[in-house]
Parts: sequence; structure tokens; C-alpha cells
Amino acid sequence: MSEVRPQYHPRGPVEAKANAGTNTDAVVLDPTQQATPTRGVLASYKTPTTSDTTIAVESAIREVIARAKIDSAAISSITIGTTAFLNAVIERDHTRLTRIAVLRLSKSFLRDVRPFSDWPVHLAEAIRGYVGYVNGGLHIDGSEEAPIVEEQVVAQCHEIRKHGLSTVVIAGVYSPIDQEFHQEDRVRDIVAREIPGADIVCSHEVANIGFLERENASILSAAILRFARQTIRGFRAAIRNLNLPSGCPLYLTQNDGTLLDAAAAARVPIRTFSSGVTNSMRGAAYLSDLASGSESNEGTGESATVVDIGGTTTDASAYVSVAGIKVNYSLPHLHSIGLGGGSLVKGKDNSDGVVVGPDSVGHELHRSLAFGGSVVTATDVAVAAGLATVGIHPEASEALDKTFVIGALARVKAMLEEAIDNVKTSPEPMPVFLTGGGSVLATESLEGASVIIRPPFHDVANAVGAACSKVGGTIDLIQNTSEQTMAEATEDAKRMAIEKAVSAGALRETVYIARVDVMPIPYLDNQIRSVVTAIGELDITRRPDGHLQELEEDNDVGDTHPTVPSSNPIPIQDTLAGPILSEEKQDHSAYRPKVLVNPVTQIPEWHISTTDLEYIADGCYLLGCGGGGNPEPGKLQLRDMLSAGHTVRIIDAQSLNPADVIYWGGRMGSPAAISERLQAHETVLAMRALASHLRHNGDTDGAPMDAIMALEIGGSNGLEPFLCGSTRFFDRPVVDGDFMGRANPMCCQTTLTVHRPGEFVPCAIDSGAGRTMLMTAAPRDEAMGSLVGLAPRPTSGEAVKKAGVLRTVSLAWRIGRAMARAEGYADGAPEAIVKEVGGAGSARVLFRGKIAAVDRTLRKGLSIGVLRIVGDKSQAGSSSESEEATAGELRIPFINENILAEHVAPDGTTKVLATVPDPIALIDRDTGRAVGVPEYRYGYHVVVLGIACSPRWTETPRGLEVGGPKGYGYDLEYKPLGQYSEPRSVVEEFLEH
Repeated sequence: MSEVRPQYHPRGPVEAKANAGTNTDAVVLDPTQQATPTRGVLASYKTPTTSDTTIAVESAIREVIARAKIDSAAISSITIGTTAFLNAVIERDHTRLTRIAVLRLSKSFLRDVRPFSDWPVHLAEAIRGYVGYVNGGLHIDGSEEAPIVEEQVVAQCHEIRKHGLSTVVIAGVYSPIDQEFHQEDRVRDIVAREIPGADIVCSHEVANIGFLERENASILSAAILRFARQTIRGFRAAIRNLNLPSGCPLYLTQNDGTLLDAAAAARVPIRTFSSGVTNSMRGAAYLSDLASGSESNEGTGESATVVDIGGTTTDASAYVSVAGIKVNYSLPHLHSIGLGGGSLVKGKDNSDGVVVGPDSVGHELHRSLAFGGSVVTATDVAVAAGLATVGIHPEASEALDKTFVIGALARVKAMLEEAIDNVKTSPEPMPVFLTGGGSVLATESLEGASVIIRPPFHDVANAVGAACSKVGGTIDLIQNTSEQTMAEATEDAKRMAIEKAVSAGALRETVYIARVDVMPIPYLDNQIRSVVTAIGELDITRRPDGHLQELEEDNDVGDTHPTVPSSNPIPIQDTLAGPILSEEKQDHSAYRPKVLVNPVTQIPEWHISTTDLEYIADGCYLLGCGGGGNPEPGKLQLRDMLSAGHTVRIIDAQSLNPADVIYWGGRMGSPAAISERLQAHETVLAMRALASHLRHNGDTDGAPMDAIMALEIGGSNGLEPFLCGSTRFFDRPVVDGDFMGRANPMCCQTTLTVHRPGEFVPCAIDSGAGRTMLMTAAPRDEAMGSLVGLAPRPTSGEAVKKAGVLRTVSLAWRIGRAMARAEGYADGAPEAIVKEVGGAGSARVLFRGKIAAVDRTLRKGLSIGVLRIVGDKSQAGSSSESEEATAGELRIPFINENILAEHVAPDGTTKVLATVPDPIALIDRDTGRAVGVPEYRYGYHVVVLGIACSPRWTETPRGLEVGGPKGYGYDLEYKPLGQYSEPRSVVEEFLEH
């Protein structure tokens, strides 16, 4: 949603510089002249970047002002885009990174999935100092999970001082929506009092909802705070040396393309990490006619793609991970390919055999034919085709075979079209802006481009983008609509976003709403999440640098080195603390799981390792059929438990006695809550409560717990019994099986309720925060809403063997191992998975193509919609695949999980290829890993797999009533995709005799 932007006429020249790694680019821009052919660019300058970036900044600004032939008094502001802070993280430079302490606020959650759990090992070692916990946190409705206890915070401050740390990150559950209790701010005040001079970062000031990603962003920002202050002081010193007007403000560009005053950038430097990409995007748009005057497309919602072709790579941008760490602030989506002016061109003298890149001469263009060298590069192809006039021996390039040149240009065209398509957010053609010296390689037309624009000054587009950046403000909050309409709540959110933009330096009369997202919260009545962004022109009459006084006076004593040497990591205050895991590569072909005979029971047991855990988690996500939740948090939780010395044992169902008591269950509820509350002990607590209830009532089912089994193998619940059965909790073996063989949207859709209806109750659910509920009777087996742990009535060993889907942990392991073995050639993953699940008679590739559209809505807590995938004949498949696998399109309706796959042929005829209960799963063509419903988006290249379901679903009419297409409201008869193949037991195969 967007609104019309008021017209605004800037009041004077603005000078900007953008640091782009190899070179430092500078321009002087007068926005009042944007209607002229030069678009107001009075001068530009490019100079090599120095190791001390401030030297290059000062040199570039001084030279560009001289070239513009203007009085320095006319400069109204300086804007800098820099990669210096990002480079400090990527390079893991210990002289620029600071060790930090993390304080988490939650009484009941956050204790199992630790900070740094998903970080690259060496970067974690460089930054991790101490982790502590205090009571606190909020629920999804904004109420308090637990109040802050000052004594706990003081005790944690004592520990932080003892470890010699003075940089602290404070992160609480749902802190971005904390408008009443201000928990993170209260803890910050206590820490500031107890540790004078400490650098303190509150997560709600850095990023939005999504706890791990917000905490990661806060940690990265905190780790470079001191280096950021030093760098910004250097920028300001350089500016003072230029004799610019007194009080000339300094701004840095943010990742989302808006401005941040220098003081704010010094407080939250992570907001500048990837601003170079957005600078180029904004600069290209500004320099083109599409962004000029009344034809401006800013604020109208129109999208465009920027393709920056350099010497080695081509970067295609649209709107994320930093140094391998997941974060959740606005970050451009960047897709890079090995195409540039220096790309090597090889192949036969025909169009079919020509290969362009990814190998490149880089900046050594003297190796090209045109410059007297002996290798053929893309620059030579451009010269031969008459697209460029460069070099000292252009005749050498011009002598290239014309068919070879045509083939090379065709390959370049195909590469650019695929890169553009990868970052597009919709199938419609959109404007494509070409920047960079290598842009001459692009043809005059590209599929997917409505128009191709090479703007003036395209070689310094990043500096232009920095100069013309605007000011923004984003709010992300949960609102109650019980006493106001949704429209009223949305207007209130817009008002708050506008005020935030104005307070950040936007001119009020220019501010417009650029984004509005309003989402209902699953399972909660009258609760919506509103995300609103407002953007406006910079008010150049303001002087926002007043907060920099403390920056100038801060000597940052001790900044030159981390407090603790990286070779001596500080232990974490956590019962799960263990050694940081190694990043050594696993030989997936040689790996063997550990299976031993229990000396007491004489039952073979599979002892889960971290490698097994990786395989099983990947397999579980695929068996989730698009739903079930991502197993990643549970995997991190279990990985830390294993590293701390706990064990998890798997047994084959054939080892069970008929009378054995088997507890089973898992988590159910809202993905919106899971993103903040991480993985905790809800299922453990539910099982404990149910066992206590059954024993207290003298029920014979209250016999000792003999084993634990999964509710569903698909998604995150596939790992939940590992937690319960570990030596940390019940210390019971986990049965190799589950009661779905996949994931289903309702917890009552199990093979146990199919074959033994009415045995779901009594059951227990637990919130994980001290609330437990027992249900002793129900008219039918049904699901219950919200995020809870669920433990249904225990079942027997006999029921497991007759009603369970057996050996599905082994199946998940084998699928994950197949994915791991396919690393480096992800195209081979689908065939490897088909082989693991029984071969062509049991599974097959249904379709290969690109996601063209996703229509979705939320109803009764369920994600409901239709996925459309268009065929891609360029995807290579096995010879056994039918022609329909890449022709026409595939439609997949989903209700949390994929329900059916309907093929639409080019002539419009339709055919249902597979339906529930057969699992239908998507694999990312580029990674070979599963793709879930939350990741469905336009442009994903995917492979769709169909797998034959367990006969537990098809051997009785009730199975198809519950889990077949009619159970989901589709008037279709189920037709088996193939013959089910029972997975081979890992326990049997790898038992050490």
C-alpha cells in the first residue's frame, strides 16, 4: 500500500561520497537541477580506496568540490556510504571487534537455544564473552511474562564486570512491542548504573520481531560499536579539514536506502552494513528519467531491478544473512553471478559451446586480447561486437570469429536474464537499470525487462544514491482491535511511523507512507501486527549532530583489542554450556552412525550424533510437506545438549513389547509465537503433567514410561521426542517412527486416531510459562489452538506396531544424508532422495520450474493458499521423467501443508498428479534443501517431489476420510502415487556386532 508523495523542491547543493571497496566515489549533487540532462550532478570523482578510509574520503571530497567549481560554503550536508563496518565482521578482524556480554530477558524461554548457536565458529569465538539470564519477557498480546527483578540484573552485572566486559546486549522476548513495561530500557538503566561507561545495546532499537535474528543483529552492532565511533570521528575530522560550513551535518546511508545521522550511526552501526547496494539502486533510479519530476515512481509501489556489472561479477539487486548470520533488519537481496568485463570466455567457435565466466582476470585487463594479452575476456567480446572501444590492440579482439562472438553475447544475455529473474518479486516485466563499467555487455533487450536504462554517471551511481537518500521511519507493533477498527489501528500505526521519520530528520510536509503490512495473529482474537514505513526528504535546515558531543569526548580506552583473547573463550552461564563445535567438513560418504547394544536391556540403540542431527533435521523439513515448522531451532537446542554431554537414543519399534507404555506428543500453535519464544520444554512439561495425572488417578496407563515417540516426523515436531527422551529429561529411548509419516495441519490427523479413535484423551497441554491444562474427555479427537506442548494419552507397544508409521526417523536421516551428499551439485538431490525412499516405484519428480505466484490467507490459525509453478525446460532431469515435468504449470493448494499437485498442460488440460496423504514436497534447485510454505515466494526455482504414503493411511476407509483429499474439502478420489517402501532401519544396518 502506498500514498501519493507531496512534491518537494530541495534547497541547495548536497555533496555525497560512497565508499565501494576498491574505489571511493564522490559526487557533488544539486537536487534543484534534477530536471537537467546531468540530473544535478555537478562533478564526480573516483579514487582508489586507502587502508585508512578517512584519507580517501577527504581526498575524494576535496577533489570533487574543486571539480564542481563551487564555494565550499554552498555544501549543505555530507552523506557517506561505507562498507568498513561490514568488512570488520566479514574479515573477523579482532582489532576492530569487541567481546560482548548478552543478557536475555525471559522467565521461561530462551535458555535452550543459546546466543551464537547458529554462528560461524570463528566469528563466535571472536565476539562471545558472557551470557546471562534474568526474568522478564512479554507474551504475544503485549502482557508481561514476568516482571524485571532488579536484584537479578545487579547480580548479572557483577558477573559481567568479573569477566572484564564493558559492552552489553539486552534482548527480551517481544521487546519490539513493549510499549507499556519498557523492560529492555529498565534493564539498560540498571546496567548503566552498575557498569559506568558501558556500551549498551537494546535489541528493540536494532530490529523487529524474530528473536534470534534480532539478537544476532544486536550482537553484531555491539561488537563494532567502538570501531564505528572511531571511524565516524575520523570522517568528521576529515570534514573539518575541508573548511566546510560550521555545523555542516554528516549522514551515513542505511541498508534500506534512507539516511542516518552520524550520532545514530555510531549507536547502531549495523544499519549501515549493506548500504552500498541500496545506494546503487537509489542512484540508478534517480539518474534515470523514471525517477524525475512528476514521473517519479517513488512512493507508487513500482519495482525495478538494478544490474551492476563490474570487472568480475554482476550484482542484481532487489530487497538476509551477514557473514553467515541470520538477521532481520531491512537488507537488500543481492544475487551475484560470475560475469564482468574480465570474465574469461571459452568454448568452440559456435553458439552452443561458449562459456562465459565465472573465471576472470579481475582487474588485470592487460591479459585481454584488446590490451595486448593472450586470453579472451568479455571485454574482447564487447569490442568485437562494436559495443565498446577500449584497449591498445582492439584489432586482436575484432578478429574473433563472429559466430563465437554471437554465442558469447547470447550466453551473457541468458545469464543476465536469469539473474534478473532471480531477484524479481513478481512475474511482470519491470525497469532494469544498468550500472558499472561492464554494462556495455548487456544487449538492448532482456526478457523480463520492460525497459533497459543506462543512466548518466552510472559508474558513480552509488555516490549519487547516497547524495539523494531520504529519511525513513519504520514501526512494527502488535495492536488490539477489540475497541477500534482495523482501519483505525492502521491509521494510528501510520501516524507513529510518520512521527518517527520526522524525528529522524525528515521534512514533515514531504513524508509519505511507503509500506503498510497488516497481519492477523494466528489463534488470537482482535490482535494484528502492523508494520509501517514512512519516508520523506531530508530537512537540511536541521542540525542533528548535537548528540555527537559525547562521541567527540569519548576516548574509547581499550578499544584496540578485545577484552579477552580469542584463544581463551569465556564459559557461558548456562547448564548447556559446552565446547564451541568444530566447523570441520564431514565426509558424508564415509560417515557411520553409532549403534550399540544396551548392556542392560540387550536392545540395539542408535546414539544420535551432531551429524545425525543435521541429516534428520533436513529430512524432517522435507517430510513436513511445506508445513510443520522449520526444525532449525530444535536442531540448535539439541546440538548444544549433545555438546554438553547429554545423549539421545533411538530404538526400532520391533524392540517394543506389546504392553510397553509409549508417550508421544509435540508442539502445536502459532508460527508468530514460535519466532520469539524459540524452542523450550513445553512438550516435556505436558508429558510430565499427564504422567502425574494418570498416576494420581490410579489409571493403569500410569505405568512407567518405557519409550517416547513423535506425533509427526514432518517439520520441527520430528525432533521434539529427542528432547523429551534425552538424558537431560526422561532418559527414555525414542521409537524410530511417528503417527503421520509426514506433517498434517491438525494434531488429530494421526494414524493412531485413524486406527484407534477416541484414545486421544486424557491429554495435557503446557504453555511453557507455568500454565498447564488437562483435558479428560472430548466428543471427538480435535486440535486446540495457541502455542503449547501437547501430550495425548499414552499408547502401547502393540498399538505402535499396528497403527504407527515406522522407521521414519531412519527415513528422515536417509533423506538428509542424500541432501548432504549432493552438496556442490544440488541438481542431483531430487534423484538421490527418490532412491532413498524406495526408487521410481515409490517416489518421483512431479515437476521442475519456477514459483510464479503465491496466493495465501490466514483462516483459523492455518496458512491457506495456492502455489503456482511454471515449467522450466532448462532444468535437467533424469530420462525417466515425463515431459509434463517441465511443461505448462503446476498448481499446489496448501493448508499449512501441500494438499495436492495439479498439472496444467500448455493446451489447458488438467491432471491431478498427487494428493494427500501422499507427501508432496518442494526442493530448492540451487541448494538441494527443502522449501517450506513460509519461504514460498516468486522466483524460487524448485523441484516438486511426490512420495507414496504409508499404508496406515490407506488400508481403512477412515484413513482417507481423515487424511485424504476429502478430509481437506476436495471432492477427489485418492489415487496412489506409487507403492510404499518401508524405510531401511538405521539401527539394523549399522549395528556393531
